[in-house]
This record gives sequence, structure tokens and C-alpha cells, in this order.
Amino acid sequence: MSFRPPQSISARFDRDSPPNALDMEIMAEMAAALGRAGEKVEQTLENLNAAPETERQLYLKAAARAVHAYFIQRELCGLRSHDDAIRHYGIPRAVLVRLGAV
Repeated sequence: MSFRPPQSISARFDRDSPPNALDMEIMAEMAAALGRAGEKVEQTLENLNAAPETERQLYLKAAARAVHAYFIQRELCGLRSHDDAIRHYGIPRAVLVRLGAV
């Protein structure tokens, strides 16, 4: 048995024909997963902003993990640029530095 490298999910959909029921379900699940990841980013950033200075590093680590997962989910949906998301959520530089994005 041979294995093929994974292909982009967005390349799976034929742009010339309407999506079938399975394609629609896959796209809906991708959107829902992106929404859940975005909610987690919001929650962890709220926790980070409200964290006492003594526990800030813990909350910073949690926020960085959530943002990293969100960025991965965005890329799986075909969204390569994260600039809009960074502005929308107000992701602090300290979190981006932990990701190596700055």
C-alpha cells in the first residue's frame, strides 16, 4: 500500500460545480470549528487581561496555545493571513512573541 501526501482541503471542492451534501457538511463543520477556536481565543485573552501579575505567565501560555490552535484552524480553512484576526481579537504582542510570529 502506498500513501499520498495530504492535499489542501480547499482543493477538494470543485469551483465549477455546486457542492454536494457532504461538501456542505464538511464546510459547515470547518466553520463551526473555527468559531469554537475563536471563542476560546476570546476567553483566554479575557482571562489574561484579568489575571493577577503573579499568575500572568500561566494565562499567557494558555492564550498562546489557544491562538496557535486558532491560527491552525484558519489555515485549514484556507485563510493564510492572520493580520485581520490579530487586530479583531486584539492579540497582544506578548502572545505573538510566544508563537514566534513577531
